[in-house]
Parts: sequence; structure tokens; C-alpha cells
Amino acid sequence: METLESLRRKLDGATDLKSVVSTMKAMAASNIHQYEMAVSALTDYHRTLNLGIIAYFKQAKNETMTIEEAQQGNKEKIIYAIVFGSDQGLVAQFNDSLAEFVSHSLQSLPGTKEVWAVGERVKLLLSDVGVTITRSFHVPNSVHAITHLVAEILMECLERNIDESQFYIFHNRPKERRGYDQVMQKFLPLDKKWMDSLKSAPWPTKKIPQVAGSMRSTLKALVSEYLFLALFKACAESLASENASRLDAMQRAEKNIEELLNDLGYEFHRLRQSSIDEELFDVVSGFETMKKHKNL
Repeated sequence: METLESLRRKLDGATDLKSVVSTMKAMAASNIHQYEMAVSALTDYHRTLNLGIIAYFKQAKNETMTIEEAQQGNKEKIIYAIVFGSDQGLVAQFNDSLAEFVSHSLQSLPGTKEVWAVGERVKLLLSDVGVTITRSFHVPNSVHAITHLVAEILMECLERNIDESQFYIFHNRPKERRGYDQVMQKFLPLDKKWMDSLKSAPWPTKKIPQVAGSMRSTLKALVSEYLFLALFKACAESLASENASRLDAMQRAEKNIEELLNDLGYEFHRLRQSSIDEELFDVVSGFETMKKHKNL
């Protein structure tokens, strides 16, 4: 049976837990804003990069064909999957749904698979479903830390034989209103389909685009920025989704704690009132007994 002291301890514990949850809720809301701002800021830059690559294709058709033919000769591929998850918990199904999506998606891709996991939580879940992790990275804790992670992943990619490899990015992308979706995006190589999509894109003005400087160095710089941007955006979207999921989890936890506090408070006051009633009854009974003895 519950006592006043045990109920008081539970009330104190629930109150402290509510304070922690409220702090985590505020931090998640703050983090969502910075990552959403980062994704929004990348939109214009992504458009500018695409226009630069389109300008190159329009001026260097012969070189483009050479690249396309080289890509078409590739047959045997090693599949590299770069998975952006989380290091921390309290994110509901954020990692679970992503791990399941990655596992099913890789089954449809032919060839040897290597998975690079960004985040300890998703790494463990992928291992549980039978996916072998060959490389792992820590999740950045701010927008500024994303740059270092992306540079590290790009260096790892360039150390592989691109002609014999295919790189895919897996991550959670926020929905417009609420929640997130799992996304699979081909990262490397930049194949004919990718080139055709850019070549068919309309130029925004009537002026013919021109590339200033060396064609090769221009293409190298544009592609390098394009790859960097793709990884940066995927990581920022993943972090925005992670914090949105954590915010939802904290809101549900906060609601449950408030309900628990109400129940414990009601039980505490009921038991306290019952204890007071018993004491009053004892006092009255004692008074009545003393009064009877006095009359005798």
C-alpha cells in the first residue's frame, strides 16, 4: 500500500523528470530552427550550382559524351550506402524506420554492399537486421560541424575506385508540415541520367551561357561543390528530422508526466486527507472517552 512518503518521492521524481523533458524539448525546438535554416539557405546555392553545370554541358558537348561512354562501360559494382542516423536516443522510430528502409532497399541492389553509418544508434539497429557496417562516423552536434563530417566522407569516397562503385545516400527528410520520410538518393557516379536531367533543364535567360577559364578545372570545381552540397543537405535534413522526432517524443512524454503528476497529486491529497480524518477521529474518540470517565 502506498504511503504519504512514497507518494511524495514519486511526485518529486516526476517533477524533476518533467523539468528535464522541458529542457530537452526547448533544445530540440532550437536545433530544428538552425538546421531548417541551413537547408533553406542551400536552395539558392543548389540552383546556382546546377546552372553552372548546365552552362558547362551546353559549351562542352564533346567532353560530356566522353564521360557518358566511360560510365556506360561499368558493370560490376560495389554498393556503398551512406546512412545518416543519430547518436542519441529519445527520437521515437527515427532510427528504426530508417534501418528497415535501408535493409529493404539494399536487397534490391545487385553487387557487394558496404554500409557507412553516421550515428551509433542506427549503426546498432542496422547490425541487428544483418547489415554489415564497414565504416562509422559521429553525428555532428551543430551546423558548423557538418562541414567536417562531409569533408571526411568525401575523402573516404575518393579513396575508392569510383569506376567500380556506386554510392547511395539514405536519410530522413522532413515533411512540409509534420513528420519525415525515408529517402534514398544516388550520390556517385554522376551518370548519364543525371547529365540528361541537367542538359534538358531550360536556361533562365535568352543569353547564351559561357564558361570562363579552363573547362576541366571549372567542371572539377562545380562537381566537387555539387557533391559537397548533396552530402551537406542530406545531413542537415537528417538532423532537422531527428530533432523534430525528439520534439514530438518530448511533447508526448511531457503530456504523460503531467497526467502522472495529476494522478499522483490526487492520490497524495486523498491519502493525506484520509490520514487527517483518522487523526481527527482518534482525537474525538479520545475526547469522548475522557468525558465519559469524568462524568463517572
